[in-house]
Amino acid sequence: MDTLEQIPPPDPTSARTLTVETRRLTRQYGPFVAVNDVSLEIEPGGIYGFIGPNGAGKTTTMRILATLLEPSSGDAWVCGLSVRDRSVENLRALRATVGYMPDFIGTYDRTTAYEYLDFFAAAYFVEAKRRANLINDLLQLVDLTAKRDTYIDGLSRGMTQRLALARTLIHDPRLLLLDEPASGLDPRARVELRELLKELSRMGKTIIISSHILTELTEMCSHIGIIERGRLLATGRVSDILGSLNQHLRIVRLKLGPLNTDNSIIQNFLATGPNVRCVKPLETAGEWEVQVEGNEPELHALLRYYIGRNAPIYSFSEQPVNLEDAFLRITKGYVA
Repeated sequence: MDTLEQIPPPDPTSARTLTVETRRLTRQYGPFVAVNDVSLEIEPGGIYGFIGPNGAGKTTTMRILATLLEPSSGDAWVCGLSVRDRSVENLRALRATVGYMPDFIGTYDRTTAYEYLDFFAAAYFVEAKRRANLINDLLQLVDLTAKRDTYIDGLSRGMTQRLALARTLIHDPRLLLLDEPASGLDPRARVELRELLKELSRMGKTIIISSHILTELTEMCSHIGIIERGRLLATGRVSDILGSLNQHLRIVRLKLGPLNTDNSIIQNFLATGPNVRCVKPLETAGEWEVQVEGNEPELHALLRYYIGRNAPIYSFSEQPVNLEDAFLRITKGYVA
């Protein structure tokens, strides 16, 4: 196991500019390695999407950053403070910097929304004379002012999630760790949550959010990290990761006119095109998705190939690579 002396502290420049930095962060449970040699950097004000299947290591990493778990080796710094320094002074400073919202939120059903926030404000030593205004401001921020005196068991799932987010903000942390915050929300509540997180980012908060709803992360996150079996396989700006994939893989959506033949025969024919890696039918009749290895010249060659064999092509258009494509390519490859 590494000692504090063996893991050098962050570069002084990084300590001023990075909200989160980890180096070779590892957490083991006996022989099982939940987080394996993870190194990442997260800048202030960014929204970092942590992507991975269940058991990949997302929650364990977040709990380490929240000081709820100790790393087995390696280190992590939040605003320059090491999570491996377990002194009372350092832990207090770290926990004042971090707001953690777990995937399962403990609430007290016979407590009003205001009472719930007042309880946690007291737990974070917020002065009594400041609490009323602070709680009212947070309820307004998460659009729950009208539910101020409503018992928590009378709130919808989306309202409960927004209340939990307000509780996470009660001590004005610089870093928010949100573990599956959109879990169980209906489409409207997800949109509201997404807009709220964008607003918090504009306010200067740095956010790490884990989610399986990859399409929403594409719209919301500035950076992503893809983790599987404890290993961080890719990390960086969303645009950079998608751009690097798009240099090697193109996805074409095409529509064919009526053909008096089985879909299996059409699929086999489309798969014979140059540089085609995979073909799959879409839900709309006559529409197909074709994955092509290469760039624009390869797309042009493929279109000429199909036209040269009298395929009744009604439309042929390249589709942008999204986070779902990135996740499948980087983790397990494309699954047809």
